[in-house]
Amino acid sequence: MEPSGADRPPRRGILEVRGERLEWSAWGPAPAAAPTLVFLHEGLGCVSLWRDFPKRLAEATGWGAFAYSRRGYGESDPCSLPRPLSYMHHEGEEILPAVLDAAGIRSYVHVGHSDGGSIALIHAGSTERPGLRGLITEAAHVFNEEVCVEAIFSIRDQFESGDLRRRLARHHGSNTGCAFWGWCDAWLAPGFRDWNLEGYLPAIHKPWLVIQGADDDYGTLAQVDAIEAKAGGPCERFVPQGCRHAPHIDQPDLMLERMAAFVSGLQA
Repeated sequence: MEPSGADRPPRRGILEVRGERLEWSAWGPAPAAAPTLVFLHEGLGCVSLWRDFPKRLAEATGWGAFAYSRRGYGESDPCSLPRPLSYMHHEGEEILPAVLDAAGIRSYVHVGHSDGGSIALIHAGSTERPGLRGLITEAAHVFNEEVCVEAIFSIRDQFESGDLRRRLARHHGSNTGCAFWGWCDAWLAPGFRDWNLEGYLPAIHKPWLVIQGADDDYGTLAQVDAIEAKAGGPCERFVPQGCRHAPHIDQPDLMLERMAAFVSGLQA
């Protein structure tokens, strides 16, 4: 018997993009049949760390969902360390467009978390993207803050002396050190204190759902304020209470409802 949509496993594979082998998973309709929700993971994330959220949002919207692991994460190719401080610019301006093309994705909304949200806005603001219909970001950074630096120092201690390395290894395998140190060392580098993406914002004219947990320990509402003040298109602010850096983990049902409503508005 053919499994139902809710039980059907994701489609999986490897994309070869600019000499990189990147793992991916997809749920729901194929790109030729419906627009696609493109999931861009955080600085320690990968496909598997999205859990079942992409599948659930695909079911709630009727859209397809597509997630991939960037180089150095999950089952994708490893990367060289240290990462350049411009690594998110490289991902948003060069790798992400090539991934969309290789996956056959023509009409899409980005769903980006933390680093993934920053990569989404770089992609959206670097040049005109005809297929982009909107953005959903959680905890996206447009500049570095002292609270973020302090939080990363704390998580570095957990990786070195706690059980974080073991927990990440379940998802990243041999890429565990690459995933952690590539992210951590970049954000803690002295040169990264001046990192800033606000120059991309005026060129982003698409509708944008900007989500920031009220208790996020990696960033303050100054990030949302900057996006609202400088983005070239309409922004919808959502600051859920009881959420830290990953609202889709802390309150998945609430995030599904709000994101699905945003996508429904784009369709209307």
